[in-house]
Amino acid sequence: MTDDLMTIRQMCDAFDVTPRTLRFYESKELLSPIRHGQKRLFTRRDRARLKLILRGKRFGFSLEDLRQLLDLYDRGDQQHSQIAAAYQVARERLADMERQRAELDAAIADLREQMTWGERMLASLKDNRDAAE
Repeated sequence: MTDDLMTIRQMCDAFDVTPRTLRFYESKELLSPIRHGQKRLFTRRDRARLKLILRGKRFGFSLEDLRQLLDLYDRGDQQHSQIAAAYQVARERLADMERQRAELDAAIADLREQMTWGERMLASLKDNRDAAE
């Protein structure tokens, strides 16, 4: 095995993914390992693509977004198209994440307010019960 090629097990160990994940990404045409019968050999290109896929998934990019961005790499314009498209997708994703954070912050504030009300009600009910005894 040369340094340029990795088996599916080596890829799983290196990137902390399952064989099923790698086969799934291959079925979605995000990775294209060399096939020798049932054996898959992953190239440096596959490793670089997997690294980008995993980073993109962490940021919440869709698989279709990732496939399109990865396909732009081969365009031959020194990655200008790929970087510009990735930047636009990232900007949209960041806006979505910031909207989600604002909604979550509002829900947390509302829940805290409800819990404070609940604490006051419990204390009042306890005081009423203690006074009745």
